[in-house]
Amino acid sequence: VQLQASGGGVVQAGGSLRLSCAASGRTFSRYHMGWFRQTPGSEREFVAAIDGRGGSTYYSGSMKGRFAISRDNAKNTVYLQMNNLEPEDTAVYFCAAKVPGGTYFSPNRYDYWGQGTLVTVSS
Repeated sequence: VQLQASGGGVVQAGGSLRLSCAASGRTFSRYHMGWFRQTPGSEREFVAAIDGRGGSTYYSGSMKGRFAISRDNAKNTVYLQMNNLEPEDTAVYFCAAKVPGGTYFSPNRYDYWGQGTLVTVSS
């Protein structure tokens, strides 16, 4: 599976962005998808995840209520809608895919990664 993330940019605090992650391959719905983010000098941080059918979603506590993950299996794409952005949300955001099983929350459990897209939130 190859993943291509897009949609990052510069936004003012309180604004919104929607990230997209397009996947190659015919078996996209097999994979559980996640979003992570990373700032320089820090470990990759879990943001959100969604199961293969899109019926179950999981969020980091600090982002729940502001971020929403969704997927369109017909388009082989997963989205991250980010609202009420804060300067602390500034990071490179990565999408990732994993086969079913194991935790959603650890980056080590994901099998495929996109290249990352930079989100900058100005105060």
